[in-house]
Amino acid sequence: MGEKTFILKTVSNSDWERELDLIGFDKSYRHKAVDKFLFKNIKIYGLTSPQANIIKQTALSVGADCATNRDVITGNIEHSDVILSGSFAQLNKIAQKLKNQPFSLPLLADKIVELLVEKQTKTKIMGILNITPNSFSDGGFFNSRDAACEHFVKLVNDGADIIDIGAESTKPGALPVSPEVQLEKLLPVLDFIKTNKYNVPVSIDTRSSLVADECLKNGASIINDVSGLKFDDKMADVVAKHQATLILQHSLGNDCNMACDVEYKSVVDDVYLDLFNQTEYAKTNGIENIIIDVGIGFDKSVEDNFKLINRIEEFFSMGYPVMLGISRKSLLKLRDCTNDEKDIYTLAINTLAIEHGVDIIRVHNVKMHRKLIEIYCKDLK
Repeated sequence: MGEKTFILKTVSNSDWERELDLIGFDKSYRHKAVDKFLFKNIKIYGLTSPQANIIKQTALSVGADCATNRDVITGNIEHSDVILSGSFAQLNKIAQKLKNQPFSLPLLADKIVELLVEKQTKTKIMGILNITPNSFSDGGFFNSRDAACEHFVKLVNDGADIIDIGAESTKPGALPVSPEVQLEKLLPVLDFIKTNKYNVPVSIDTRSSLVADECLKNGASIINDVSGLKFDDKMADVVAKHQATLILQHSLGNDCNMACDVEYKSVVDDVYLDLFNQTEYAKTNGIENIIIDVGIGFDKSVEDNFKLINRIEEFFSMGYPVMLGISRKSLLKLRDCTNDEKDIYTLAINTLAIEHGVDIIRVHNVKMHRKLIEIYCKDLK
């Protein structure tokens, strides 16, 4: 007889109860055993050396691990980021042990436990309505009131869960549009929506607090600020006053800058920390409902954009819904393509976004993406 041939494969299925059932694992213990097969790596920023040392020793005590700066053990560094790694079962044990430790570690323990709750997401579709003469993909198509209202109805009928209306282009080189001109275009559309009693949530894509205030008075419920509250220092107060939802996008400065020559130490970490700081600022100013957006195309190279897309799940750790907007953007390198062609490539990348559990995808072609969700995610109907 020849030597036995072993058959091996890695298992990436997230449905571990099903995998355990397939091998005949004890049914009465199956739901508890799942946590031993789910793993997570957690990065924790800015710990003191004593905190980092305690976490590392606690991790080792349960068979997990924690990477720290090499100087933590010698005490030659005051602060260190750490990466805590283990199964869900191990991380739960670590959290329980940290609850009995000093240096505010019980608070950290609660945060770790929160990250072990598996996210259940039904991806929503945000349709884009540009009421501008110079949008990068559909400039001028819907620049009149009638054309804008007609397209709004189409987006609703195509299955949009939210519609984002903007009257100022953010494409490279676009000139700012005054609040007064934005409102001349936006308010008639909002009046049409109200008159015809459409109940789809309406988002206003603006950096202006004046525009936000008037639109929220006239039926909008969401403000999509591509500056991340960095352009208009009155924006946070306006959103809070109306108890509206804020879509807080990452960008570096006050201007709509889609330049790609910015150098990041680590684009994922840098964007994460900036969004964290801005969400804390928003909460301090009374904003309760926040959606975050990593700002694809804003101050980022093509490589930066794809790093953010591939690691988008890391942003779920912040605890807010995550929106991703890649539709027809320059990272697709489709300068000479038609919009129909751009939509096909957008759809391909948004398939990954849906699979990763992104909460909202912002798109031009709603009909195509609604069909994708019906086919790819039947349980999301």
